[in-house]
Amino acid sequence: MGLGLSTLAVSATAQEPVAPINLMTTTESYDPIRYEAAFIIAERWRELGFEVNVQPTEFSTALERFYDQQDFDATILGWTGRTDRLDPQFFLSTLDSRQSNLGGNNPGGYDNPEFDALFDEQSREFDPDARQQLVQEMQELYKSDVPLLILFYRDEVVAYNNEAFEGFNPMAGEGLYSEWGPMEAVPLGERSVLRIGGPQEPDNLNPLASTSVWGWKWMRLYYDRLVRLSADVEPLPWAAESVDQVDDTTIAVTLREGMTFHDGEPVTAEDVAFTFNYYLDQDYSYFNSYLAALDSIEQIDDLTVHFHLGEPSASFASITLSQIPILPKHIWEEIEDASTLSPSDTPTVGSGPFVHERFDRGEFMALSKFEDHFHADEIAVDGVEFIIYADMEGVYTGLQTGQIDVTAWRMEPGQIGLAEAEEHLNVVNVPDFGYYHLTFNLRREPFDDRAVRRALAMASDRERMVNVLLDGRGEVGASVIAPVNTFWNDPFVERFPFDMDAARAELEEAGYSWDSDGRLVK
Repeated sequence: MGLGLSTLAVSATAQEPVAPINLMTTTESYDPIRYEAAFIIAERWRELGFEVNVQPTEFSTALERFYDQQDFDATILGWTGRTDRLDPQFFLSTLDSRQSNLGGNNPGGYDNPEFDALFDEQSREFDPDARQQLVQEMQELYKSDVPLLILFYRDEVVAYNNEAFEGFNPMAGEGLYSEWGPMEAVPLGERSVLRIGGPQEPDNLNPLASTSVWGWKWMRLYYDRLVRLSADVEPLPWAAESVDQVDDTTIAVTLREGMTFHDGEPVTAEDVAFTFNYYLDQDYSYFNSYLAALDSIEQIDDLTVHFHLGEPSASFASITLSQIPILPKHIWEEIEDASTLSPSDTPTVGSGPFVHERFDRGEFMALSKFEDHFHADEIAVDGVEFIIYADMEGVYTGLQTGQIDVTAWRMEPGQIGLAEAEEHLNVVNVPDFGYYHLTFNLRREPFDDRAVRRALAMASDRERMVNVLLDGRGEVGASVIAPVNTFWNDPFVERFPFDMDAARAELEEAGYSWDSDGRLVK
């Protein structure tokens, strides 16, 4: 009898159900593609034997739970293909274990010492071919572990009113709403204020707290950086008159003369040194990967600073210097902890080509041209307005009726044909090197098991998402480095095509089985 009870106890333990999964996604009104993708995934995961609860969540709340709290099981979000991200540094950093702290860019908690070592090695490698080999090795290394699933790369299909403005040069990954757009747009009528429309708004306008691309798309219009990246990803000296490499670990930057902040105070090397030291001291996780190589900043004179690196960095001069906004020391030195700033207390004084005028949460944002900026004579618009809509249906209606001049976000597949039929609208289609991803929280069951993650990847019908949800305007995901980024992408990574039989076999091999109700047990 004792032996029988023992056997039953072991059997009961063996039949323990696998933990249920809460799948967080955005609301249908915010992004119907992400919303529907979650239900496509949940349908097949349930078929595989998992209990799945889809949790549509307001976007800013989803970001907070994902990054700041890491309170999630699995989440569908996306990384925008900003120009600076054509360099592999940023997307690779989202899998660096040192970015897995609260607020960091690796909320899933992937921890692979070999990957981290290769990340450091490629960061130091100046030879493009040698660096390419390291970057591709990293893609093969992480992919078999499946810390996240790249769902798809979605084409950037946007539109503008050709009767109101011209001169737009679309950028890969950013479409028409790039930092160059307002500086290149040329009015065709009496109105010279460019109106942009989208369903997104900044999570906040704190340059040491914002983790949303929509915060930075706005802030980079009124903050200057030392370098700006052209549409061809060529580093262009901006606030910097020159950027020179003194040696492998020293970079000298000389500022333009005569620059001022929007409040009239001069921009000096002291402000630049203060800014980078301030970012280091505040430990702002969003930019940690860009600043990891930086040891110290030395002010040489009123217009010159030297950046001293702890190790050579292949991307520091072009990428890091193009991302950190120059802050006015006379304002920010009084702020001990920038993360505690309320929206009303957050300074918005920069030195950029536009001046911050207004932000009405959920409704409207406005900038005016900074007439004293060194680039002002090249800017044809008098200002920029951003109208925030509840959803893309509202955005398209605004474009069609002339309330806005350009869309900030991709049109939905059903809107594209309608826009193409309108004579006053030009539709622009550019590839994206950003991606929609499903990230697993590796700290939680069942995602701490590599076999489960691999099986869930095989049971995700991404082909259906591209063909049905995107109407074929996209590509099934493979790596964090998109195929359009041909030099850095590894075309031979494991791809996990949709295959329910293979998913079941993966689980069986790892010791899982199914109870009489078809529920997965271990």
